[in-house]
Amino acid sequence: MAEIRLTKVAQGQTKIRNVPIAVTPEGFWCCPSPVVFQKTLKAQNPLNKPKPSSSPPSAPTKTTVQKKQVPMTEKKPTSTPSRPSVVPDDHRTFASDAPSLGTLVNERAPRPKIENLPRKVAIEFGEPGTSDMKVVLMGKQGFYVKLSVHKNVLMENSSFFADKLSEEQSRLSCLEIEDCEDIEIYVETVGLMYCKETKQRLIKQSVSRVLRILKVAELLGFKSCMQSCLEYLEAVPWVGEEEEEKVVSSILRLQVEGIGVTPVLKRVSSEVGNHPKETLFHIVEQVLNSSEERGRREMKSIVLKLLRENSSIPSYAGSADIFNETIYSSCRSSLDSLLSMFRQAAEPGFTDKPMENREPVLKQITLEADNLSWLLEILADRQAADAFAVMWSAQQELATLHTKLPIVSRHQVSCITARLFVGIGRGELLPSKDTRQLLLQTWLQPLINDYSWLQHGCRSFDRKVVEEGIGRTILTLPLEDQQSILLSWLGSFLKAGDNCPNLQRAFEVWWRRTFIRPYVEPRGSPMQSDS
Repeated sequence: MAEIRLTKVAQGQTKIRNVPIAVTPEGFWCCPSPVVFQKTLKAQNPLNKPKPSSSPPSAPTKTTVQKKQVPMTEKKPTSTPSRPSVVPDDHRTFASDAPSLGTLVNERAPRPKIENLPRKVAIEFGEPGTSDMKVVLMGKQGFYVKLSVHKNVLMENSSFFADKLSEEQSRLSCLEIEDCEDIEIYVETVGLMYCKETKQRLIKQSVSRVLRILKVAELLGFKSCMQSCLEYLEAVPWVGEEEEEKVVSSILRLQVEGIGVTPVLKRVSSEVGNHPKETLFHIVEQVLNSSEERGRREMKSIVLKLLRENSSIPSYAGSADIFNETIYSSCRSSLDSLLSMFRQAAEPGFTDKPMENREPVLKQITLEADNLSWLLEILADRQAADAFAVMWSAQQELATLHTKLPIVSRHQVSCITARLFVGIGRGELLPSKDTRQLLLQTWLQPLINDYSWLQHGCRSFDRKVVEEGIGRTILTLPLEDQQSILLSWLGSFLKAGDNCPNLQRAFEVWWRRTFIRPYVEPRGSPMQSDS
């Protein structure tokens, strides 16, 4: 059992005494367990009449929470929903106003109307002998909680109660709050008015429960409780995206002046004016330059996933051009490094050097090719890869050097070419006709040369997808260019078979366009119709 100090009114001064308070299974110091509320509500059937007790039980000495099934004799007030109605004592009779909370009283009342069914006392708090007023919290289905409280405590802590218990209503001894959506949290919040260290009482509570307390504290004008809730939310971790959104939305809805919400919101917003271009460039460069393979691979996957979740650039960055410029800057840097490594690896005598001299160059080629593939994937997701296709199609020197390197060192470069063809085939990027034509002229043959290795040595390589992308890219060109490229492919396919891309579907489309149903008659030799 936990205890709370309540005040007893005597000659204008308060006398502090200990009053036992029920402890819930969750360990909260004041409010009954949610299970208690639910079981009490379910146990009360409006059709069942309470049986009168022949001899009332003795009052308990160490509990202030009692379950009761006592009909109310008064009618339901007709005040506005969600607003408290003030009811004087002489106009309202409760079934358990006796000093002992354990005493059951069965009072017969005139048969109520159907619309004014009797309410049932479910739980009571406090000791009537030490309190000077009662607060009745009305819930749903006639369920209510009665609190024996002290005016001075409520008025000192709550602007809502201070307004209701002003001097002109100083004789008021009963206050009713109707349509409480969260009656359990109302009880907790009123109990917190008796605590000096509210923040300590919130420790080990869930974030969702503290948000409920914050909402009720705002309704009651309990500013010190609100401040304690905000301090709790500023310090406690928020687990999951859903919980974070609940916290932020609840904080943004607060309308009470003098309550500092900025410390909580600093977790999700920054006041420092860092330029987003610099931040993005720093993140990308750190990932690209990492020398630890596993960490680099995992961070590439994470960054790509996050960018896919929100493909549009955040509003604070101003425009997507800032982000794309950062990515292209990294692309140019990686491409320059890749070309430099290719030049070294293609030098005469490079293969005769010791392995310790060749290995750094070959590793750097693999790293830069992988970096370019990652950057291309980012740009394709953002529908901004057209300029990459232009840049890649212009790398004639790199394509020439490609044939001079062992396939094991160069094959990842062909993965970049394959991804561009797939993107064009899917409509993810729309380079010009000249760019598409130059891309095929420069990089299709190197891709065919590496095709066997890509199929067996690259896990992420999808042959059907790549072949479809190559074929669709070819079919976007003028018919004479389609013919030139597909006839060149035919010679390679007849020699290599499965070690060459299978472009038969594209070949069939070109054939039909050329021989079966030409859409435009050839110039100078109009087709004769059979008549």
